[in-house]
Amino acid sequence: MSDDVQKVILQLPASAEYVDIVRLNLYGIASKMGFTYEDIEDMKVAVSEACNNSVLYAYGQQDGMVDVIFEVGESALSITVKDEGESFDGLEDSSSERITLHDKELSDVQVGGLGFYLMQALMDDVSVVSEAGRGTVVTLKKHLNFSEEKV
Repeated sequence: MSDDVQKVILQLPASAEYVDIVRLNLYGIASKMGFTYEDIEDMKVAVSEACNNSVLYAYGQQDGMVDVIFEVGESALSITVKDEGESFDGLEDSSSERITLHDKELSDVQVGGLGFYLMQALMDDVSVVSEAGRGTVVTLKKHLNFSEEKV
């Protein structure tokens, strides 16, 4: 098994009208890798949430850029969405512990926070790192399920 990872890097204006470009690229890459239609649709929703958080919360009304990095591995796809705007202080780094809605009232969840729960439900691994003054990095990972391969 090879450890080679290919990268596809997009740098887009932090504007809602460019999120479709990310989704189209994701569809092309994931379908070439052999992901199922359902997995691709899940990933499109998750990456849209990550991009929308950058568009809506990172820069406010100011211009900014969003970097989207697709890392294509032999058995997994990793998608990183980075911005350099205001950090989202609603969640700590979630790579070490999954945050759930159990035992919480809907009114206790911060505005914009539901997207992170959705990302976690749809992806295999989710990491969110926010640093004041340095922006936010969201990394989403989905593993190929080889048992569903076409014969």
